[in-house]
Formats: sequence, C-alpha cells, structure tokens
Amino acid sequence: MTMLEPCQTSYDLAARRAEFPILHQQVHGRPLVYLDNAATSQKPQAVIDCLQHYYSQDNANVHRGVHCLSERATAAYEAARDRVRAFIHADRREEIVFVRGTTEAINLVAQSYLRPRLQPDDEILISTLEHHSNIVPWQILCRQTGARLRVIEISDAGEIDQASFQRLLGPRTKLLAVGHVSNALGTINPVAEMIEQAHTQGVPVLVDGAQAVPHLAVDVQQLDADFYAFSGHKVYGPTGIGVLYAKQALLEAMEPYQGGGDMISKVTFEHTDYNQLPYRFEAGTPNIAGAIGLAAALDYVDAIGLAAIAAHEQQLLEYGSDALQRVPGLRLIGTARQKAGILSFVMEQAHPHDISTVLDQFGVAIRAGHHCTMPLMQRLGLPATARASLALYNGPDDIDALVAGLQQVCRLFGDR
Repeated sequence: MTMLEPCQTSYDLAARRAEFPILHQQVHGRPLVYLDNAATSQKPQAVIDCLQHYYSQDNANVHRGVHCLSERATAAYEAARDRVRAFIHADRREEIVFVRGTTEAINLVAQSYLRPRLQPDDEILISTLEHHSNIVPWQILCRQTGARLRVIEISDAGEIDQASFQRLLGPRTKLLAVGHVSNALGTINPVAEMIEQAHTQGVPVLVDGAQAVPHLAVDVQQLDADFYAFSGHKVYGPTGIGVLYAKQALLEAMEPYQGGGDMISKVTFEHTDYNQLPYRFEAGTPNIAGAIGLAAALDYVDAIGLAAIAAHEQQLLEYGSDALQRVPGLRLIGTARQKAGILSFVMEQAHPHDISTVLDQFGVAIRAGHHCTMPLMQRLGLPATARASLALYNGPDDIDALVAGLQQVCRLFGDR
C-alpha cells in the first residue's frame, strides 16, 4: 500500500519493468529498488539479446575484412552510427564519432580541437555544476597552454547565474563547456539560450549531454551545439560506448590525438595520411558490440517515446519530492525550477554514506558521495549528498520503499 496516492498516468509501468530482467531479484531478502540511474541505467532484454546475437552470430572486426562475418559486423556497426545520427538529429553521419563515453569525448575535443587554438591567457568557460569529466580535461589543457579556466556561479537553488555568465563570457573566451543536465542536482540548464549568446561572440560550445539524452529529446541542430557528448550506459545501452557529435566543419579542421589502426588511409615511415570522417577519430578496434547495443537501446527508447518517458519521470519527480519532504530532518538539495529526475538530499540524523548503507539493507540502491562534483559540493557547503535518480522503469512503489528505508534511518540515528 503506497504512503501517498500514486501519480495518475496511462504510462504502462508494469510492461516497462517486465522488460528489465535485473529488476526481478531480491537484495538482502528484499525486492530490488534501483534508484541509481544517474550513475548507470539497467538494460532491457532487447539490448541484452542484441549483444548476445552479435557475439554468437556476427562477431568479427569491422571495416577491413572481406569475409561474411566482418561484412555483417561492419554493416551493423555503421547502421548504429546512422541510428545515433537520427536519434539526436545530426545532419550527417560523418558528425557521429564513437568513443568510450562522455569523458573520452570531452578529452578528444580538449586535445584535438581546442589545444592547438589556445594561447596564454585565453579562457575556457564552465559552470559550477559540472561533473569532473567537464572540469579536469580543461584544467589539464590550461596547464599545457597557459590558458585560464573561468567558472560561472550558481544560485542556492542550483541554477546558473545568468549575470555571472554574461560577465565572464568575453573576447578571451575560446570555448563554453556546460552540462545539459546536472548529474548531482538534476538542474536542466538553458543550454539553447547559452549557445545562442556564446555564438553572438563567436564562442563555440560543448554540451555534456550524459544526463540529458536518457530523459529529454535532443536535437543538436536545433540547439546549434558545436559539440555534444553522451554515454551509452546511461541511456539503457552497454558500458564502454559513447558518442561525440561535432559539426562537420569542426571535425574536418581537427587533428586526431590518438593514432593507430583504422584512423589512417596511408602510412609510410615518413608520413601518414588520415582516414576520412569520422574514422580518423576512431583509432583501433572500436567497441563494436557496444555501438550495436547502443543502437538497440535507442530503438527501445524511441519505441516508448521520449515524451512519454519525460512525462512519467516528471510526475514521479513531483511525487518523490513531496514524499521526501515529509521525512523528518531531510532537506532536498537542488530546487531548480527546471529539473530532471534526480532527488539529492541530506539528513540531520546521518551521513549520506550511512543513509545509503541502511537503504541497501532494504534493497534500495541509491548513490551517496560527491557524485564527481566536488567543487559543487564545496559551493553548497556539503561533504556529500544522498541521491536517488529516476528512470523509465521506476514508479511510486519505489519511492515508497525509499521513504520506508529513510524512516528506518530516522529510527536508527535519531538520537545521535
């Protein structure tokens, strides 16, 4: 019996849950409640079957083989590129580069695009909300070139301070790198408006879309993003696969920063000619199965519809926000007006790690810590938060189980 009235929706939650085999298990004798989706999402049977089929029927290296298995693997791998292009509405398949994940995509842009263009005292602009993967590559680049990293301030609610953005965006800015959705707070940043403002000053923009693609419809052409990066494992696909979208003109002007097989067209001991786009940025044997599995995941998401997923998750976010605020001593962290399905919180009674440990005994999986956003935690004056993050297979019963576990935290730690 739910503690609150469940959100009213025509969304077929039971059907969605049935498609994820990992959810049908017990942890410590309790049904698994998986609320750690911002770290990684679970995989539907369709993706698992796709991976099994590839490894059992088509496994071979791509592009260079002329035998049947290689031709089938190549066709599936390149079809995955077309699938990604359609999913994020890129103009050309040449603009889709397969990488290991968002982190590698950002590092690729840092070293291959921006490093040759930076001079001492040039500036890279990021926000306080960023994941470490959208901070550390730029710090490395600043040490290499003498450029400076500038940071846009945020409000106490976890929203970008537009006055700070306007103040810092200037003639020395050579790149704006900003997250579409905050992994720690769920804030949906106004990236379209920020891109437009940056472009008025000739500043290219990289968007970290790792937390956006599973929850929001992304159209890179409509956004006019110069670079857009995301990871497969957060959008119900395999680990170890991700995507860098970049405008073709930018990719054509970039030198690869990794060398090896398949990124070349001709090699002598004196000189190397690079392959055409996008292969010049895909050195070595790629994650073939990962790309094919990602395509299956995007098919799965499209079959449900991102609009339906977003509506369900927003209802659940409202339900969860209301329920958590009824827990004694609990304070929600991150109250932006536009949010995706992330509930970060602290409790007076217990450290986030203790909260997570207790919840695990109730079968409830959440994340506790700094969420790879240590500068953000410092800005908020917190060592860590507990974070419940939602996905298309979560429902009100999951929130109720979370609340029941938090009530146990109150009982265990209430007198401390």
